[in-house]
Amino acid sequence: MSHVVSRLDTALGSRYRIEQELGAGGMATVYLAQDVRHDRKVAIKVLKPELAAVLGAERFVQEIKTTAALSHPHILPLFDSGEADGFLYYVMPYIQGETIREKLNRETQCGIEEAVRITSEVADALDYAHRHGVIHRDIKPENILLHDGRAMVMDFGIALAVSAAAGGRMTETGLSLGTPHYMSPEQATADKQITARSDVYSLASVLYEMLTGNPPHVGSSAQQIIMKIIAEPVQPATALRKSVPPNVAAAVSKALEKLPADRFESAQAFAQALGNPAFVTAVGSKSVDRSDVQSRLASQPAALLAVAVLATALAAWGWLRPSPALPAPVRRYVMQLPSEQQIGGWFRRIALSPDGSRLAYLHVGKAGERHLFVLARDQLEATELPGTAGAEVPFFAPNGLSIGFISPRGTIKVVPATGGQVTPIATAAVGYAGGTWAPDGFIYADGAEGMGLVRVRATGGTPSPFTAIDTAAGQVDHVWPSALPGGRGILFVIKYRDPAKSQIAVAEVTTGKYRVVTNGLYAEYVPGYLVFAPQRFRPLMMQPFDERRMELTGEPRVVAQSVSFGAVGAPDFVPDFSTSQNGTLIHATGSGLRDTTEVVWVTRDGHVRPVDPVWTDQLTTNGAFSLSPDGRRLAVTLGGEIWVRELDSGRMTQLSFQGGIRPEWTPDGREVAYMSDRDPSRRESFIRRADAREPERPLVFDPRQVHEVVFTKDDQWIVYRDGGGGTSDLIAVRRRGDTTRVSLVATPHAEAGPAVSPDGRWLAYLTLETGRAQVRVRPFPNTKDGNWLVSPNGGTGPVWANSGRELFYVDGDENLVSVPVTPAPTFVFGEPRVLFSAKQYRIGDFRREYSVAPDDRRFVFHRRLNTPEPDHLVVLENVIKTAAEDVRR
Repeated sequence: MSHVVSRLDTALGSRYRIEQELGAGGMATVYLAQDVRHDRKVAIKVLKPELAAVLGAERFVQEIKTTAALSHPHILPLFDSGEADGFLYYVMPYIQGETIREKLNRETQCGIEEAVRITSEVADALDYAHRHGVIHRDIKPENILLHDGRAMVMDFGIALAVSAAAGGRMTETGLSLGTPHYMSPEQATADKQITARSDVYSLASVLYEMLTGNPPHVGSSAQQIIMKIIAEPVQPATALRKSVPPNVAAAVSKALEKLPADRFESAQAFAQALGNPAFVTAVGSKSVDRSDVQSRLASQPAALLAVAVLATALAAWGWLRPSPALPAPVRRYVMQLPSEQQIGGWFRRIALSPDGSRLAYLHVGKAGERHLFVLARDQLEATELPGTAGAEVPFFAPNGLSIGFISPRGTIKVVPATGGQVTPIATAAVGYAGGTWAPDGFIYADGAEGMGLVRVRATGGTPSPFTAIDTAAGQVDHVWPSALPGGRGILFVIKYRDPAKSQIAVAEVTTGKYRVVTNGLYAEYVPGYLVFAPQRFRPLMMQPFDERRMELTGEPRVVAQSVSFGAVGAPDFVPDFSTSQNGTLIHATGSGLRDTTEVVWVTRDGHVRPVDPVWTDQLTTNGAFSLSPDGRRLAVTLGGEIWVRELDSGRMTQLSFQGGIRPEWTPDGREVAYMSDRDPSRRESFIRRADAREPERPLVFDPRQVHEVVFTKDDQWIVYRDGGGGTSDLIAVRRRGDTTRVSLVATPHAEAGPAVSPDGRWLAYLTLETGRAQVRVRPFPNTKDGNWLVSPNGGTGPVWANSGRELFYVDGDENLVSVPVTPAPTFVFGEPRVLFSAKQYRIGDFRREYSVAPDDRRFVFHRRLNTPEPDHLVVLENVIKTAAEDVRR
């Protein structure tokens, strides 16, 4: 027990027994204690000695009596207060729960109904206190506790008690009163007349953050925030979150007006407006002319002096926090991207420059094409980098001036961060599981076909082996390298068959020898710390790390919650985050991994009917299902395995047990083919009877990868897409007899989605040869005898009608399109005709994500039941300084 706790425990021993410290802030330290007299747990807040010395016990206790009489279901009561051995303290109930701040740290934003309900409960508490003459003065997320979902306001009136008891001598304590983000303009200008409308402003600021993820005003310093509060209008909540109801946005805007007289007259009126759908006012806080502000301040010398003092002395915020030498707090906010520039792709979609000034990220266009964008963080819109179609896993050079990425053919390429010529670097193919640009002038990357990490000079060359996989220990690959900025080592992930066993290791750049650091899926280094994800869908952790000795030295702490681990069906689960060397962390967050889907019949005119109204599940993408030729069964991907579902009875039969995706029926409906990653060196294809009465068996062998297969109607040919090392070609082999590979389409561009016409004469497929996804048709199997572009507006997922007289695909505007076809004696096609919008359904980038019924009159799609919002980018600043402060505490 520390000396301070021992003193306090002795002084309070007859009434309270200190059990442990719960936390410490700038003004007070909180202890868990046992109320000896009443045999109950309590929380005791003890003011910092420097504050207690200025306040004086008698004046503090006298002022705090006003708040002790408050009794309301949404106010945390004050049990006791007093002085003990020089300590000033007050006692509250000990209630287990979380504050709004803790909730926002975990979730970034709240549900709209939940946010409005919490705000209404707090408003009820404020209205009660205001009618009893008490102004809170410090409403903020940290002072609102959620207990069993119910809001309770803490520290009610303590700010007033401290302020009044100090008698204007707060500057002697080195403490500042109030939290800049939630201060009303009159508080920011040190107005002596603080009314109930100030609390209304602060509460509206909290609601604004619950709705949008940010307070109304943010800035890099306290003085910057204060000046924005005084002079700048607040952006409407609907500009940051379109789903906010108009009345809620209007109520928030009115409550955030600069002049108190323009706000609601009471907290009760604010709550009523939030609950009244008919409430309408000008959405968006009125702009304030700077000359008006200056005139107003000039007429208030005291206010001018207060602003000047705050601008120089208010270096941090909190309820009351010491100004000297306090590190900047973590700032969390959502980075808004224009709707047409949102992040996309499977995994590792973002990369932050070493100085934190630029963000490189992947964006997937409407037709499925993937490009690299760069956003300068002082700009509102990103810039597309030409020549980066199909880019994967971007990473910055140490100087931040260039960006490396993996190309569609598995080649490392480099492009200037501001755009320019794209330069191929590696003369041999590499894998897709990450790359990093180290200070030694080498780029380290995932090697092709499970060969461990490789490295190649950033000026170009042939990749050479760097790490060796220990197969005897069960290792299957080394992936996701991340260079230590000091140049001594490369962090990477040791991959096992069971992803839960993945380990983070560090290799010496001089020898390639490595040792395990901790368990986890990916790690990056920020000065003094390792940021890593220990397990799939778990929070990011931060732990002290000695870069010189390349080992962990302290205890881990949670640094970020709700981090995206890639899209459903991605081949690797890797956390989507990136760090800079100035302590900024950006991560993607979204609910796309957890949404449920519904399988539906859709008629040609767009009418929708569930296949089974009670069947909803987490269908994996990558060709999640395939309808049997008779239309009575679905082969589906559930939980990473292949199942067959009988549509009439709902009976389910599991076919794969070691992973499976992209099922495809044989023409007779007796068997199902599928892909599996069980061999880490390549993706293989298997086939099994649909009733699972016989074991699975290999379908086709290819030394590279087999990504998808289809069968011709006569069951004579198997057409598949192979890949590995970045290539993506279409191949045909005979089902029986001569299995010599026949190359169908092999170009420098990616091809996918093969579909052979019912008469076996024509091959439709998707190609990226023009930079966007389009559908082409060639003769089969003599594909060199013709080539027709049938999707002038872009297209994915070609599927032939069973009649052979139509070709369906999804165009660039996400409509299901029908192209009339005359298949013989030559291929003739007509104008595409839109059948219905497919925007509500899942549409694959490269693969068919729907099936056609035998009668060609219906289609099977799957759609999200609760469509999640697009992934957001969450920014955390100053994570290093705050971690260091935690260690000092």
